Amino acid sequence: MTLEAAALPPARRRVLVFCASSRSCDPSFHAAAGELGRALARAGDAVVYGGGGVGSMGALADGALAEGGEVIGIQPRFMRELEWTHAGLTSLVLVEDMQERKREMLRVADAIVTLPGGSGTFEELFDALTAKRLGLFPKPIVIVNQGGFFDPLFALLRRSVEERFMHEAHLEMWRAVDHVRDVPTAIHGSAEWPDHAVEFASP
Repeated sequence: MTLEAAALPPARRRVLVFCASSRSCDPSFHAAAGELGRALARAGDAVVYGGGGVGSMGALADGALAEGGEVIGIQPRFMRELEWTHAGLTSLVLVEDMQERKREMLRVADAIVTLPGGSGTFEELFDALTAKRLGLFPKPIVIVNQGGFFDPLFALLRRSVEERFMHEAHLEMWRAVDHVRDVPTAIHGSAEWPDHAVEFASP
């Protein structure tokens, strides 16, 4: 089951958010996710995410729904069967596995925002960065570096450039912000990724 383009008005943006389902992390991460959901809804954006009902995932959806926003979950069937799905979603797209989930997420997204999270969040982010590096996803990617959470990741990516595994231009594939309130500006201010990105995919 896929989400067709006609499901939303043409002018409305779908913002895909990668975030975590952990209940155990510091509550400030959940609070930031809720604030992001509210901000996106107030901006008239539809939130697309993994469909979960707890942790930052649940807070994100709750925040957007509280502002009357549209929240679209994309989830493998086994998660639905485990009752991991948020009960109040505007719509739910069920897919067969995690790989199809990521493909569908990237297919419908007009922009991506990544919040702090664990291995699943990292996997989704790197999948998106790799697609952008190859010119397959030219749209904005914003990383919320709350409390310096992603500093080690940025250092690793810079090291990858220094060791010539990546091109210097690849450090422009994302915008980093310290607070979710800066996300809308970062999305709008992201430079257009070049159509010929595949030509410098390998340094």
